[in-house]
Amino acid sequence: MSHDHDGDCCGGHEHRENIRLMMARRVLFIIGSAALMVFLFLYSLTIGAADISISEVYKAVVNRYLPDLFEVTDRVDMIIWNLRMPRVMIALLAGAVLGMAGCVTQAILKNPLATPYTLGVSAAAGFGAAVALIVGAGVLTGTLLVIGNAFLFAMIPAVVIILASRRRGVTPETLILCGVAMAYIFGASNTLLQFFAEDDALRLSVFWLVGDLTRASMWQVPYITGALFIFLAISMYYAKDMNIIKMGDDDAKGMGVDVERVKLIMVVSACLATATVICFTGAIGFICLLAPHISRLFIGGDERYLIPASGLFGACLLLSADIIAKVALAPVLLPVGAITALLGGPMLIYLLLRRKRDCCGL
Repeated sequence: MSHDHDGDCCGGHEHRENIRLMMARRVLFIIGSAALMVFLFLYSLTIGAADISISEVYKAVVNRYLPDLFEVTDRVDMIIWNLRMPRVMIALLAGAVLGMAGCVTQAILKNPLATPYTLGVSAAAGFGAAVALIVGAGVLTGTLLVIGNAFLFAMIPAVVIILASRRRGVTPETLILCGVAMAYIFGASNTLLQFFAEDDALRLSVFWLVGDLTRASMWQVPYITGALFIFLAISMYYAKDMNIIKMGDDDAKGMGVDVERVKLIMVVSACLATATVICFTGAIGFICLLAPHISRLFIGGDERYLIPASGLFGACLLLSADIIAKVALAPVLLPVGAITALLGGPMLIYLLLRRKRDCCGL
């Protein structure tokens, strides 16, 4: 009896130790990602075609909040706040939204490849932007023409997914295949539009589809910030329910979770948040896939920690890609979407092959 008791004590102690180690890894990863995000943000501000010293950059930043503390020329102030700051802020915010959107979609649909992009949101937004750029038609006018079209068309896959999910017996795999089908439909429609487009409109359309941050402006920041914090609040509120849903729909219903309602709210909010981002940035891919996968290696599958971790690491990924886009062929600015695809593709293959079990841990 004493030996059994000793064994139970040892087992309990080992279990508690494992929990402590996991918590330590989670905290360290989240803190480390936050610190890396801040470093990349500050470093990215110092990179650009204009010859501005690091001290001048940070003086211009501080001077905006503490006027007259430093002497800053109008030229430096304009470059930092009109050109560099919007681009870097959009990269941080967009990366965070995309990372969380991928994490939530993978959890709800129980598929490691599920993201708002694979649900057709990106292709639909691209078609909407192409209609604005090539045909000149849209729901809004002026500078909001492309943005309005991209957002409106991005909602079409979300509506289709909602309607499909209400049908009896529809599986997560069916929803993803619906998204893939819509991506092909909008992609083909886009190709037909581009076939008849003028050269300038075609170039703009292709550049938008790749995803880029050159159109970033400070007026866009509040919209993406709002989408980020609303989406984060909703996600964290339903994080516990999502953990239970991953055990199986029947088990979740038995534990009192309104599975259909949670799925509907989370898929719609993920698609809305993603649409808000890509209507400003274009179709920047792979952040949705890569950020949750890498975060899951350190955090585990608990959505309460994985969602914010994916957001922080998504911001780090997009900031890093933007830095590479600015320095690779300086002073030429490469489209950041191409960088995320070039770096993200091989890295994702490596992560998927490296894992011994299902990479999503679901």
